[in-house]
Amino acid sequence: MKAAAIDGRSVAARVRERVRAAVAERVRAGLPRPGLATVLVGDDPASAIYVRRKQEACAEVGIAAFDHRLPADAGEERVAATLDALNADARVHGVLLQLPLPDGLDAAALIDRIDPAKDVDGLTTVSQGRLVTGRPGLRPCTPRGVIELLDAYGVDLTGAEAVVVGRSELVGRPLAQLLLERNATVTVCHSRTRELARVTARADVLCVAAGVPRLIGADYVKPGAVVIDVGIHRLPEGLVGDVDFDAVAARARLVTPVPGGVGPMTVAMLLDNTLRAAEAATAKAAP
Repeated sequence: MKAAAIDGRSVAARVRERVRAAVAERVRAGLPRPGLATVLVGDDPASAIYVRRKQEACAEVGIAAFDHRLPADAGEERVAATLDALNADARVHGVLLQLPLPDGLDAAALIDRIDPAKDVDGLTTVSQGRLVTGRPGLRPCTPRGVIELLDAYGVDLTGAEAVVVGRSELVGRPLAQLLLERNATVTVCHSRTRELARVTARADVLCVAAGVPRLIGADYVKPGAVVIDVGIHRLPEGLVGDVDFDAVAARARLVTPVPGGVGPMTVAMLLDNTLRAAEAATAKAAP
């Protein structure tokens, strides 16, 4: 039996509607409208598209959007000063520094400049530390989106054997932590893993964020597994993921397509993180 495709677009639409309703309720109650500030340094075309989509998504759900653009030669001090100003701006509840940055800028240092309470990407050292130690905080958007998809399709993670292929700070490592929080037994694989197919074939839930087109074929997948493909690549024949969708669909129970799987969840969870940051700020300001 062919696997069912996980519809990330419909799940993302439900998240956006949930955020829109909550934002509208805040405004009716006289509370501050959530605000998201994006900072784009340089003129990378792909980054400009991503920022525009985030701004448009904010408008759709009623979140105030603040768009800050700096030239590629702005320098680290100017970028840091922009982030400091946004940290101090009460209208802004989330700050997002669009990556990658131009050469010569220290991305890690600038990310750590963001107030953890406004770190809607969940990438500061403080946010990552809170994730690892299980303390409350804002979590990275794509890993949160994966968990949201698994929940939407009723995948029980308690006691499940989960394998994550990829150990990046953006996806692999935080996703492994979120799976652990849900009581899965988690293995993280990477480029040095020996006999990768033997490890992945044990997984009840296989999450792939390796950055290699069609790395995962049918032999890598346990019959009846749930397969989450975080990768996206533009090849001559179109967009593909890290998973060979057609081959894996013949073996898995559920699998995310590319496009239309994990991708739509990232911006949806960014909006949700911005709402959460606003709610936390309101709670902190309450007498």
